[in-house]
Amino acid sequence: MLRWILGGREAQGSVEKSSVLCIGEEQPKNCFTELQVLKGHFDIVRFLVQIDDFRCASAGDDGLVLVWNVETGERLQALRGHSQQITAITTFTCKNEVTSHTSLITASSDRSLSLWDPDTGNRVQTIKDLQSSVKCLLVLERLCLWVSGGEELCVWSGDFQLQCHKQNHSDTGITALIELPKNCIAAAMDKQILIYRLTVSTDSSVSVAEICCLSDHQDQIRALININDGLFASGSHAGELILWDSIDWNILAYEHILWEESQAGSQTEIRLGAPKPSEMSIQHLTTNGKLILAAVGSGLYVYNVQIKSVVAYKKVAHDSNVLHTMMLSDSELMSCSEDGSVRMWEIQDLPLPAEPASPGFFGMWTFGRSNKPPGPPSKKVVDVPTIRTLELTGDLIGHSGAVQMFVSFEENGLVTCSADHLLILWKNGDRQSHLRSLALFQRLEEKGGL
Repeated sequence: MLRWILGGREAQGSVEKSSVLCIGEEQPKNCFTELQVLKGHFDIVRFLVQIDDFRCASAGDDGLVLVWNVETGERLQALRGHSQQITAITTFTCKNEVTSHTSLITASSDRSLSLWDPDTGNRVQTIKDLQSSVKCLLVLERLCLWVSGGEELCVWSGDFQLQCHKQNHSDTGITALIELPKNCIAAAMDKQILIYRLTVSTDSSVSVAEICCLSDHQDQIRALININDGLFASGSHAGELILWDSIDWNILAYEHILWEESQAGSQTEIRLGAPKPSEMSIQHLTTNGKLILAAVGSGLYVYNVQIKSVVAYKKVAHDSNVLHTMMLSDSELMSCSEDGSVRMWEIQDLPLPAEPASPGFFGMWTFGRSNKPPGPPSKKVVDVPTIRTLELTGDLIGHSGAVQMFVSFEENGLVTCSADHLLILWKNGDRQSHLRSLALFQRLEEKGGL
C-alpha cells in the first residue's frame, strides 16, 4: 500500500483553479492519507455498490462487474456476460428465518438484465432482448419484488419473472425510481414525476397502475431521493429543488437556485444574469434526513428540511461539475467532480465580526419559495440571515479523470471510481499504521521473538 502525501492540485486543461481552494499539504481533518489503486477495468467506471461491510462491486462502460475486498484491495470476482456498457446496478437481498444472501442485479445497453452471485461469480439468471435498455433499478424488499425503468416500467419477482409492466410515452424514458409508502413508486420521466401503485392480489399476482402525474418542474428532472418516511425531493436541470409529501404528493417547499449578478449601486436587489445551463443544473442529491446536499453545477448547496431554508453553500466547490455527494455527518460533507478531485467539507459559521455586505456575496444564489414554479424572475430581495459557509478540509488527489462516485465503508475506508478506468481505496493512515504494528507484534509473539 502506498503512503500518499497530499498537496495542491494543478488546474486541468484550460480551467483556472481558484487559489481559495488550494488547501495544501497540511490537512489535519483529512484522515485519508493512504491509498491503494485497484486495476481491472478497461473503460470508464461509473458505478459502485456496497455488498456488505467488506465488499463492493464496480461496473462501467466495459460491461464488466468486478467484486472487491475493501480491506485488502483484492479482486474477488469478475462477472462477465454483458456485451455493452452497464447502465444500472443494485443489490438484491433474499432473507428467510435462517439465512440472508445478497445478489447483484445489472442492466446493460445490450438490452439485457442479469442476476449474479457475488460469492461465486456465476450469472444465475439473465433476460435478453428487452424492448429497450434499462436506465434505473429499484428493489422493493418488503414485497420481494424489483422494478426496472426505461421506456417502460417493469415489475419483476425475485426469480426474474415479469409480473407486470407499463409503457411510457417519452423520448427520455424513466431515469430514476424511488419507493413511497402504501406500495407506491415515484418515477422521474423528463419534467414529470409519475406516481404508480402496486397491487398484490390474493393469488400473489401483481398489477401496476399510474395514479398521479406531478408536472411542476420546468426542466428535466436529474435527481430523485427519499428524505424520510414522509418526504421526498427532486432536482432539475434548471436548478429547481422541490420537497414533496410522500403520502399525498403535495409540494411542501420549492427552491429555485439562480446564478445571478448584482445590480450596480444596490446591495439587496439582485439582477438576473445569463447563467449557462450546466451552472444551475442539479446533478445529484443526497440526504441524512435533516439536510439535503445538492450538487449544483460546480457548487454545493445545503438545505435544511425542517426550517425549509438554505443553511450553507459554496458557489465554486470544484473546477467542473460536481457528480456525486455524501453527508458524512450534520456538519461534514464530501463531493467529487469531473475535474478528478474528491473533496471534504465542513459547515462552519461565518467569521465574526461579520464581513460587510457586498454585492457579490448573495449574488451567487437566490432562494425563492412557492407552491408552483414562478414565472420569469424579476428583481428580488434576498434575506438569508442563517447562511453559513463550507470550509474545504480535505482534497483527495489520485485520479486523472472525472470521479464518477464514491462509497464509504466508514473505518474500513472510502472507494472512488473514475473515468481513468481505476478505483482508489482510500484509508485512514493512522489506523493502518496501528493495524500493521499490531500484526507485526503478533507475528513476533508467535515466533517467540518477544
